[in-house]
Amino acid sequence: MSAPLPFRTITEAGEALRERRISCVELTRLSLAAAAAEQPRTNLFLAMMEEQALAGAAHCDAELARGHIRSPLHGIPVAVKDVFCTKGVKTTCGARILANHVPNHDAAVVERLRAAGAIIIGKTHMQEFAYGISCNNPHFGPVRNPHDPARIPGGSSGGSGAAVAARVVLMAMGSDTGGSIRIPASFCGTAGLKPTTGRVSRYGVLPLDFTLDHMGPLAPTALDCALTLQTLAGFDPRDESSSRAPVGRYAPPPEPRLDGVRIGIPTSFFYEGLQPAVATALAALQEKAAALGAQLVSVDTGDMAAINAIGRVILLSEASAALEPYLHRREEFGADVRTLLDQGRLLPATDYINAQRLRRLVMARFESVWRHADCLLTPATPTTAPLIGQNTVEIGGVETDVRLATTRCMRGINVLGLPALAIPCGFDASRLPVGAQVIGRRFDEATVLLVGQALQTV
Repeated sequence: MSAPLPFRTITEAGEALRERRISCVELTRLSLAAAAAEQPRTNLFLAMMEEQALAGAAHCDAELARGHIRSPLHGIPVAVKDVFCTKGVKTTCGARILANHVPNHDAAVVERLRAAGAIIIGKTHMQEFAYGISCNNPHFGPVRNPHDPARIPGGSSGGSGAAVAARVVLMAMGSDTGGSIRIPASFCGTAGLKPTTGRVSRYGVLPLDFTLDHMGPLAPTALDCALTLQTLAGFDPRDESSSRAPVGRYAPPPEPRLDGVRIGIPTSFFYEGLQPAVATALAALQEKAAALGAQLVSVDTGDMAAINAIGRVILLSEASAALEPYLHRREEFGADVRTLLDQGRLLPATDYINAQRLRRLVMARFESVWRHADCLLTPATPTTAPLIGQNTVEIGGVETDVRLATTRCMRGINVLGLPALAIPCGFDASRLPVGAQVIGRRFDEATVLLVGQALQTV
């Protein structure tokens, strides 16, 4: 059985490549071998790109020999969720309907990764049409959590989270509509960044939702996410939602401290209904933040349950509209996705319009939070990873729907369009990862990543 990659972070692997302790081709071969060995156990990939990857790695080696390094991602093996178009390579979105779909162009994210010298080894498995949190795909089988293959990795970017957790790749791209990057990060024990709305181009991504979709990385650490965001961020005229806001410098300094950073601890909603292990891990993380110099302040984040309700209405409506071209082939959808699409078609237009009106109001009101805090620290998910097929989870003696519980701390952040980072912060008694979430101001990914890296370092 092939071993996982010998490096734990992008920085470690990059140093080894620059010092010529390993070549790009050798590292890529190790990544491909790890993927082949892990696939039967966790079902991480829907397509492999071995020939392209090895050719790209050889080109990167030739550049290194000339002293040319494109970026910190130069020669690093990565993967992309199968929602990103790849020219000449199947892009199925985890759907039977698109099983033979071969795009004639690359997504903007794929273009930028390749321009940075990253080596894309394959397309990661996912929830059908990115619509769900389990990755229990009825067409291509379930993705399994590397920490316990009987459990879900989270979704919809479950293959990306699992591939990073299994050290098959050092970064994998995901998409996030209501938590689909941060949930796999939380359940698999990785970092996962949902950037601000408009920060990373959505061009060439098969959409689930027109106004809630975000593209971002899953990686071992917040620093790795920062290095990736530096490559991806920036305006793209092909994406109507793309922002012209200036691109900052995202990488935090070595051994970061948090002196003077005001970390908001919400007084309601986020810290309610947590499994004991999650509550304990978050309490310990707050103590670590204070020890690093942060100022912990209590903040009122308003009616987050109402913001979540707004998000559900928008997603149900827009997802049904986005997938309208395929609804005449309803028998080819999985039962779970078909049910959600039918629900969306039953919502009146007045509900959708009112949800979008309320969204603008709550976005404006939420700005008052930043008068008191530079970022927020919350749980990522209120539980650790459920079993595959598990529909409810018990929290405090109350049975709760798994999907609603899992997205509870995340869905509203997509409505608000704020940057949010999930980081690992401990384990429960079964050695399953616990995740925390750092939320920031619009386009202030730098603070979010600084706090995340500082807390991961300790």
